[in-house]
Amino acid sequence: MAALFTGKVLMGNRERDEVETERELGLALENKVLLLYFGSGQCPRCRQFSPILKDFFVRLTDEFYVERASQLVLVYVSRDETEEQQSAFLRSMPKRWLALPFGDAFKRELELRFSVSEVPAVVVLKPNGDVILGNAVEEIRRVGPACFRNWQEAAELVDRNFLLAEDFEEWSRRSVTDPIRRLKYKLEKKWEKNKGRKEEAEEAP
Repeated sequence: MAALFTGKVLMGNRERDEVETERELGLALENKVLLLYFGSGQCPRCRQFSPILKDFFVRLTDEFYVERASQLVLVYVSRDETEEQQSAFLRSMPKRWLALPFGDAFKRELELRFSVSEVPAVVVLKPNGDVILGNAVEEIRRVGPACFRNWQEAAELVDRNFLLAEDFEEWSRRSVTDPIRRLKYKLEKKWEKNKGRKEEAEEAP
């Protein structure tokens, strides 16, 4: 999927950080279902749909709702009229969203490539860039987070549970697997501590 954005720049939501190197893009996009959200904070239809998409994304990626975030990434492709409007819209959306910089000419290329003529539109892509769904707006409205399972199967994602331990180091520092690894570490430490206490009790006269 990083190939789609090779030589391009993506912005972290509400941050000035740019995600542009091949390695950074690989970490952000590899082995994930990619949603391209074409929208605008001023469009009435988008204002109705954006909260639904926000809830959809949060329920699949926020540890408050799920033990392990789904392999999902979203890139916002703006039709906002000004950079201030784009920034204001993104501030109300999840921090994990990425965005094409305002005014980037690549926006038009994406619109033509995926036949986007009106907004809102959500293009669902496999990691290799193949289209799973040309516009998932109605499916997201109707089915909600449950539709991600079908996309995941269609994308043939590699389950992170089967990655070798050393492979985890290649994921972003903010990887959603971090809380799980920390919990496992705590459980192992607790087990070792309890084992030590038991051995001490057995050795005591």
